[in-house]
Amino acid sequence: MTNHHVTNNCTEMRARTANGTELVGTVLNSDEERDLSLIAVQGTPGPPLVFRRGPEVRRGESVVTYGFPLAGLLSSGPTLTTGDVSALSGLGDNPNQIQISAPVQPGNSGGPLLDLAGHVVGVVVSKLNAQRIAQRTGDIPQNVNFAVRVEAALDFLRRNNVQPRLEDTPPGPASRSAAEVGDIAHPSTVFLRCMR
Repeated sequence: MTNHHVTNNCTEMRARTANGTELVGTVLNSDEERDLSLIAVQGTPGPPLVFRRGPEVRRGESVVTYGFPLAGLLSSGPTLTTGDVSALSGLGDNPNQIQISAPVQPGNSGGPLLDLAGHVVGVVVSKLNAQRIAQRTGDIPQNVNFAVRVEAALDFLRRNNVQPRLEDTPPGPASRSAAEVGDIAHPSTVFLRCMR
């Protein structure tokens, strides 16, 4: 699963796995409104990540992003960033998204947003256009980024006959460090290229 804007107008997708294998993928279905897309890959891209069944994500909860920001400019390998859940809705009160403070760049789109148990709590989707906001307000916003809510992602998967693995995140202090969460995400997160 990735974002619709990642796969839009692509004739084919190429997925590079954690071990460097390149797999061919095709888009099965997209949801433009939620900005989600489902890809079928020939071969095994890695073990499926576990989605969080409950409890619901809360403001102030620590999260981890894992993806490939600014590929070709920054590291060719994956990048991990940390932050918190800032708001329980997205831009313009979009109920399908949450706002996060974890830094994201172009190339993070479609990557997992994980809690500190290593469970998927969202799909990274966008960042606030700081330049446009600065032109309107005279101030540069900081750390305003967005992810598709886990509930919206799970609904999209189920509507496409995909039954994801689900687990509850235990209450209380985090059981893993951000580095350990990265170790969970690494074999399951692929670098996607759009072929036109």
